[in-house]
Amino acid sequence: MYKAFFGLKDTPFSIAPNPEYLFLSDRHREALAHLSYGLGDTGGFVLLTGEVGTGKTTVSRTLLKQLPENTDTAFILNPALTELELLATLCDELKINYPESPTLKQLTDRISEFLLENHKNGRNTLMIIDEAQHLKAEVLEQLRLLTNLETDTKKLLQVILIGQPELQQLLRRQELRQLAQRITARYHLLPLTEDEVALYVQHRLEVAGRYEPLFTRKSIKALHKHTGGIPRLINLLCERTLMAGYGQSKVPLDHRMVNQAAQEILGVEETSTSKYKWPLITGGTLVASFAVAYVGFTLLQSPQADSKSVNQANGVTDSVKLPRKNAALTQMISKSRNIDTAFAVLFGLWNKTPYQNLTSCQAAQAQQLNCYQKQGDWKNLLKMGYPAVLYLKDDAGQPFYAVLAAVDGHKAYIQLGEQQLKVEQDWIDAHYDGTFELFWQNVGAPNQIITRYAPIEQIQWLENQLANYNHEKPREMTHFDASLIRSLKDFQKQNGLSDDGIAGKQTLILLSLYAEHSGPDLSAAKELY
Repeated sequence: MYKAFFGLKDTPFSIAPNPEYLFLSDRHREALAHLSYGLGDTGGFVLLTGEVGTGKTTVSRTLLKQLPENTDTAFILNPALTELELLATLCDELKINYPESPTLKQLTDRISEFLLENHKNGRNTLMIIDEAQHLKAEVLEQLRLLTNLETDTKKLLQVILIGQPELQQLLRRQELRQLAQRITARYHLLPLTEDEVALYVQHRLEVAGRYEPLFTRKSIKALHKHTGGIPRLINLLCERTLMAGYGQSKVPLDHRMVNQAAQEILGVEETSTSKYKWPLITGGTLVASFAVAYVGFTLLQSPQADSKSVNQANGVTDSVKLPRKNAALTQMISKSRNIDTAFAVLFGLWNKTPYQNLTSCQAAQAQQLNCYQKQGDWKNLLKMGYPAVLYLKDDAGQPFYAVLAAVDGHKAYIQLGEQQLKVEQDWIDAHYDGTFELFWQNVGAPNQIITRYAPIEQIQWLENQLANYNHEKPREMTHFDASLIRSLKDFQKQNGLSDDGIAGKQTLILLSLYAEHSGPDLSAAKELY
């Protein structure tokens, strides 16, 4: 019921393991890569462990979506079974017929026949067991015996064991040493760091349709403190915090609200510093239309410029002396506190308009544009070449917003409210808060991550984009080869991404952003000024 209030099209913090909401932290990327590697041609057993709620099941279901079409999969969720029950369940999952009241040998023979026939037909067979820490030692030994069926180069049954840390202890038992030796890849999934919590929360909000930040920095710190970085607990606290924000009509959601949610859900004791003193939040009205009034350009060599001349729209007037503390600039900044005003300017550069009762990103999507927000060095923005809203702070640490419309060497054309300015890059560096947002148009980037299991059309798209980025001629691809992996890892390193060789959401977005522009360009937009 809070979705419309926050501009969401879905509930972003459900605890159901929906692969669409998978946040690929460095650890999740590594886990996915390890699973993919372990399922190579020679793989037998693959092990994925982690604490409750770290995202193990979601990772495994994402892997399922990436598997080639010639893979038959059995997914077992309840492993508290006897050997006979487990084999019968495996037969049920793979649609293998067996007689009523079968013996262990009958089930084993039917499964062996199925595996041989699958291999003959060029098909793979995969078994995934969740909550595998509940498996009995004798059941694990039966699984090992099943994987004895192999060719000279390949196991005919591959098994992924997913469980809590106790599974590692179970596999250290003496009677299971043979199985332990057959584990070709293992990975332990750790909780999220504080920085990853911020990215995780924003990712889920974006998937649900909201691109503007909703949680404050202090609320993210509180989320990490109360949850220890466990995604499932983060979802629970965020869901309760959204409900509280909706009930109180509060935006953004601050740390006090998260503390209250932790007290209600996790039983965290309330301290004197966590009592609520709700701030009065006044919301700005979304600008329905915005006419840019050209007032002039002022060249600011630094925040302490002594004097500059102001050029009027109808011609150059006499020079206006500005004091060391630029009063005119201070007034411009004071009129640039509303981010909606900045977005209205950005819409204008795209020849679009903001919509009433929609967030800026929702309005952009309604007009065939995509939103992108980045926290980091704004120089990355210059490589992308798109105009953007910059998050800035004044000398008192208070936020204000400007639109970076064009760049000419070390000078930038920006807009503060209705004022257009040309400033030195040093001025941007002195005020930049570390975040920018921009609009862009998709050039056909796939919606799902690209791995070696992806369709050849997606692999070719990846090769084309990387070749374009490196100013090279793209190759004609037949599979996800080692050269493509090297190019992908190099791109990820250069852009501050985890170099895991998997083209995830952020990699795909950046490749699209670096592609040929179909909208306003930072180098060309200066002609408009």
